[in-house]
Amino acid sequence: MDNIVVENRPQMERPIVITAFRGWNDAGDAASTAAGFMVESWQARRFAHIDPEEFYDFQVARPTVGLENGTTRRIDWPENAFWHARVDGRDLVLLVGIEPNMRWKTFSHEVVALAKELDAAKLVTLGAFLADVPHTRDVPVVGSAGNPEEAEDLGLAGSTYEGPTGIVGVIHELAIRSGLPSVSFWAAVPHYVPSSENPKAALALARRFCSFSDLPLDLSELEPQAQAWEDSVSEQVRENEALTDYIQGLEETGNELELELDTGAGGLAEEIEKFLEQRGGEQ
Repeated sequence: MDNIVVENRPQMERPIVITAFRGWNDAGDAASTAAGFMVESWQARRFAHIDPEEFYDFQVARPTVGLENGTTRRIDWPENAFWHARVDGRDLVLLVGIEPNMRWKTFSHEVVALAKELDAAKLVTLGAFLADVPHTRDVPVVGSAGNPEEAEDLGLAGSTYEGPTGIVGVIHELAIRSGLPSVSFWAAVPHYVPSSENPKAALALARRFCSFSDLPLDLSELEPQAQAWEDSVSEQVRENEALTDYIQGLEETGNELELELDTGAGGLAEEIEKFLEQRGGEQ
């Protein structure tokens, strides 16, 4: 772990490691927002970070200049920070950061190596994708696990996707191959909403993780943000008759999507594949 800087080493036992990265696999910033919310709500403490020097093209992911106390200039580099929280007697490690530009193999190996050094019980990756889903319904969350037995226990689909992937997929696959159980959760974000933070999808991911881990998380701060986002989108949609008709059509097919989601298969898995294939062609 040559590029992980450990600032302090908290005592922990068999933590669950959660990862979320802004960028390619984070439509509506849903995954990074959910993970950031967990960090704040659980009052997690930062204990390590990944040195960005080897993993970023700083002409693409530029550092920013800020001021401390209004006078001292400070350069903020692209950050991938590890946070520790203890919730109901369980240890959690949250890695919140930005998808790297280069050396993905090294980056992923170091993340998984730290998780294994901490004797992690499981690694959970969070992501979000654009899909044909209406903003007015509950956000579908789909996922995959490392083996069919675990997927069945969690009510998830076994992944058969082939095509372009992001750092979320690389870390998930590497964890599985290295013997670290890994689960991936993805929120479906309406494709017709302009790129902006989607707190409703973030709320859905946070709820899904809590359901999976059986850990408490006070969502009362995020819930009104999600409702305000939905109300704002609905107000904008009412001004566009064609979009209104389109969304009504999505709502009419909602029951079918929910059935597929309940059985852990079908349409939304295909939506993920379509999303990743389309993004693989972006320049």
